[in-house]
Amino acid sequence: MAALTLANPASRFSVLTVTDRPAQTPIWSDRLGWPVAGDHHITLDTRDAARRNIWASRIDDAVMHADRAVLLVAEGLGCAAAAWWARLSPRHYADRVAGALLFDPIAPQGEAEALLASPGIALPFPSMVVTARNRIAAPDEMQQLVDGWGSRLMIAERQRTPGAWQAAQRLLSRMTAAVVARDIDRGMALRGE
Repeated sequence: MAALTLANPASRFSVLTVTDRPAQTPIWSDRLGWPVAGDHHITLDTRDAARRNIWASRIDDAVMHADRAVLLVAEGLGCAAAAWWARLSPRHYADRVAGALLFDPIAPQGEAEALLASPGIALPFPSMVVTARNRIAAPDEMQQLVDGWGSRLMIAERQRTPGAWQAAQRLLSRMTAAVVARDIDRGMALRGE
């Protein structure tokens, strides 16, 4: 698979991409010109609990074998699936994830809703929901996802723009700063400060 090659600070991360549409170009590639797949790429399968569990074990494997902290990049229903995985995985898996970029999340419906049900707690790592203004058809639903995951919301244009690549690098810089701040807070807590 092709590695996601981004300028600093992305070289600090092993990028794990999750899509819910195997035959189409992912949103991050359309909007930002990023490669279709990261260092590891896993297509979501929620046709039944067994396939969902196989998908989750592939995420576990990719995270545990990453040579750097993991940046999780997901789109659509893959965002809800990534949240499900993060909320229910043992802490030693989620601790290896530095943060997540969640593009145009979709709330699960029907059978997928039951398959991706998880506790209503914030994700155990910093996350940012990236969506276009025209994508927010149900603002209350989008805000519920953002709040439920403990994410920050970034409104970005749906079409690729000349400054999209620079905006993506700034976004990753902010994500890196959040990771550093989280690590400092953890260290201080361990020392009792």
